[in-house]
Amino acid sequence: MNNAHIVLALSADHIVKLTGITMRQLAYWDKTGFFKPEYASDNRRSPHSRVYSFRDAVGLRTVSTLMNTYNVSRHHLKEVAGELAAYTSRPWSELRLRVLKGRVQFDEPETGRLRDAVGGQYAFVEIVDVIKHVEEGLAALKTRGDDEMGKFERHRYVAHNKLVVAGTRVPVETVLEFIDAGYSVPDIIKEFPALTEADIVAVKQNGSSAIAA
Repeated sequence: MNNAHIVLALSADHIVKLTGITMRQLAYWDKTGFFKPEYASDNRRSPHSRVYSFRDAVGLRTVSTLMNTYNVSRHHLKEVAGELAAYTSRPWSELRLRVLKGRVQFDEPETGRLRDAVGGQYAFVEIVDVIKHVEEGLAALKTRGDDEMGKFERHRYVAHNKLVVAGTRVPVETVLEFIDAGYSVPDIIKEFPALTEADIVAVKQNGSSAIAA
């Protein structure tokens, strides 16, 4: 039996913890188009309407680093975003960025040379690389609270809106398949480390009726 593919989807709360960017900033940047989450509902007022990807987390951590560590102004960041949009829709996570005296530089894809994102001058400075920091932050981030254990939920952009164990991306129907196949609780937890014994007991007792509801 193959494991279900678990898509990494992060809430705005997770992004705040990983990047240090405030909830208000996230909402404002989404509204103004400066940084929109990869998975987003048309109705931003609905619950869980902003769901971020790992790529988003890297991009927002980059923006936070540029602002807070390298003192790059918000005005300049907006200019850079406009210029780099010609190369990719996700410049903050897909391009190698550097900083020189408060100005963003990047590795030009066509030439491989480093140049100023707005002015066009070529330069040589330290690389800003935050992917490792985001990965470390994700590893340390506790994504589940005690109130989520043994409960189920649905999100539009997670597992194709299937019922999942709360705080995870594990579909309830997948856990039921393992239970029906005779897997023990420890065996299921070995397959899905994010699950707890309480989750599996809840699926066994209420999973079928919850899916049907």
